[in-house]
Amino acid sequence: MDVFLVPVGHGRHELYCEIADDADSLNGDDRPDESTFFGRLKKRAQDAIADAEREWKDRQAGRIKMPTGRWGRMKARARAWVAEKVAEQRLLWHLRRQDTCGLVHADDTSADTAIVLMRASLQRDFERHRRWFAWHVAGFIASGVTFFVPGPNLLAYYFFFRLAGHYLSMKGARQGLDTVTWAPRPSRALRELRSLASVPLAERVDRVRIISEDLGLENLATFFNRLAAV
Repeated sequence: MDVFLVPVGHGRHELYCEIADDADSLNGDDRPDESTFFGRLKKRAQDAIADAEREWKDRQAGRIKMPTGRWGRMKARARAWVAEKVAEQRLLWHLRRQDTCGLVHADDTSADTAIVLMRASLQRDFERHRRWFAWHVAGFIASGVTFFVPGPNLLAYYFFFRLAGHYLSMKGARQGLDTVTWAPRPSRALRELRSLASVPLAERVDRVRIISEDLGLENLATFFNRLAAV
């Protein structure tokens, strides 16, 4: 698995990767035991996440359009929110299973510096997800008071989705810090991305898209343009 240390301006870097659908972290040994309550809850969350991601990717690629009705737009925005949250954490989820990873960095950054930046990012992620995990565990427990409301307990589903995501992210960050062997690899394209971070969006968008395509990363342009300084 290759992880990209993407420069997004003002000395900031973010870790990024793209995972093929057939290597999705919600499959394989994460398949839930549907004979238990938590297993059924997890299966429903996995199915909802998978559907939301497919819809989000299709809309990003222009294969489907935003619904015209008010309720349809609300549902589409909610599903897009879920997909974006999953995308933000997917790198950490997949790190749980890795022993070795490539670390692609700008070629004007030394390998040692890239390792330091990567570890600092993973440590921040671990601490952030640990804090949010505790909050969402408390929220999930508190959501039990709504068990008597007819229909699915959407509040419990929300908190379960969030706490499960934070837990998997914590495990991934810890794996990356303590176990993974990192193999740094310089990239001229990432150096160019750094220079584009300070360029207004309208002026950089075409070049960022070309760099994303050259690197074989379908969604890098969206990721970079959302986080870059300008």
